[in-house]
Amino acid sequence: MTQDSLTFSPIRAYLWPIRASELRKFLPLFLMAFFIGFNYNILRNMKDALLVTAASSGAEVIPFIKVWGILPGAVLMTFLYSRLNNRLTRERVFYSMVTIFLSFFAFFTFVIYPFRDVLHPHAAADYLQSHLPAGFKGLIAMFRYWTFSSFYIMSELWSSAILSMLFWGFTNEVTRLGEAKRFYGLIAIGLNLAAINAGQISVFISSTFLNQRLHLVENPWHQSVILLTTIILISGVAILGLYRYLTHHVLRREEYESVTPVKREKIKMSMRENFAYLARSKYLLSIAVIVLAYNVVINLVEVIWKDQVRQLYPSPGDFNAYMSQITSITGVISFFLSLLVSGQIIRKYGWTAGAIFTPVVLSVATAGFFFFFFGGQTMLGVLAALGTSPLALVVLFGSAQNCLSRASKFTLFDATKEMAFIPLSLESKLKGKAAIDGVGSRLGKSAGSLIHQSLLLIFATISASAHIVAVILFGVICCWLAAVLSLGRQFKNLTAQHKEEQPVVPAKAQPLVEESVSTGV
Repeated sequence: MTQDSLTFSPIRAYLWPIRASELRKFLPLFLMAFFIGFNYNILRNMKDALLVTAASSGAEVIPFIKVWGILPGAVLMTFLYSRLNNRLTRERVFYSMVTIFLSFFAFFTFVIYPFRDVLHPHAAADYLQSHLPAGFKGLIAMFRYWTFSSFYIMSELWSSAILSMLFWGFTNEVTRLGEAKRFYGLIAIGLNLAAINAGQISVFISSTFLNQRLHLVENPWHQSVILLTTIILISGVAILGLYRYLTHHVLRREEYESVTPVKREKIKMSMRENFAYLARSKYLLSIAVIVLAYNVVINLVEVIWKDQVRQLYPSPGDFNAYMSQITSITGVISFFLSLLVSGQIIRKYGWTAGAIFTPVVLSVATAGFFFFFFGGQTMLGVLAALGTSPLALVVLFGSAQNCLSRASKFTLFDATKEMAFIPLSLESKLKGKAAIDGVGSRLGKSAGSLIHQSLLLIFATISASAHIVAVILFGVICCWLAAVLSLGRQFKNLTAQHKEEQPVVPAKAQPLVEESVSTGV
């Protein structure tokens, strides 16, 4: 019998396997995940609506900005995170990183965006567009709308810096392995509820109903940007408040005092050392391959799908409203997966079964999307009889693919990836997560973007190169499956060496003898 079965009734073990004594720690973590995920989902749709639907732009800009904007941005953000860790306590690092993002979003909305037409170099961009091949359209759009590009980059980095590095890194440090098996599936529900709420709030704010009754500024989309950013800032303040409550009133009292102060060896970190450490560990390399593969695959498909969505919804308000509806639907699917499937798969069938779920679902859903993408024109007569078009059908099945892929990612993929870090030493966690979550995930998206860039220079349009993208995509999925099976064997052997409820001592957790972590680059 498992420990859960001895503690909870069968129904509670299935739906709510949390002890009353654990609520003081679990609920703040749950709410932090909710607000971080809430901002992530609003930002994800806003950035696409701003940049992809701009005049003389399109989905072609995505591969270029992910290579030449987001990847350097991720490196710089990881460098900044390392320097802050070298000088500040963990608590102040968290406050500083979140404040940097919130300050940027406020500055963009209330200072930069009102003067966007003056700041954008349209004349220089027009000159470049008239002298460069058509395949450079995305790069020129990135330059033309540099303010939108900066917002796109910071919105993307919110996920890797705040959600992956800060929140999950902190959660892994203060959560025992036995707790993680019960907590993480429910924390994923918080992220799913955030997606549902963020999507519906974005739809309402972008709606004609609200824009006809509220007139903060003349442009309806500008008004939507102001309102959405204000909500993001309020949510950000809630994140900071929850973190302070958790560290000052829960962990310091319940966990810090229960651990005998131990003088720790100073852990030196640098970006170069992090990647060297990663290269020497087969276990961390397996995690890196899984993260890289997911990001390559999702980026390859999303660029094609968003190109179709942009053709169907060219207005930024309509584009944002549609993408927000997809976000809500994804949240609903994720919610039921988290509640009824993900936690049960991990607890009953083990880590490998949970980790292999995402690549299997993604491969099936992607095969369906490409079937209609390539076969839509041959079914023109049937579609006309049904009152739809090939474009609308491709967008529909691309949306279904995106919902299923992201729902499985937000539930089983994220939960199993974070669980894989827990049995590791503190040094492995710090260096591995900094390399994998700080830069590795962006390398995956950049790899997918480089593929699209190369093909755009040859075929000029995204649609014309889709058949080659499909072949590459399914090859990457095969590598992903092999990495999951390898890591599953290593995870099983490693966790067998640890007692399930052995506490994991938080970094910088000792009130008397504080750990010193040097992260000089």
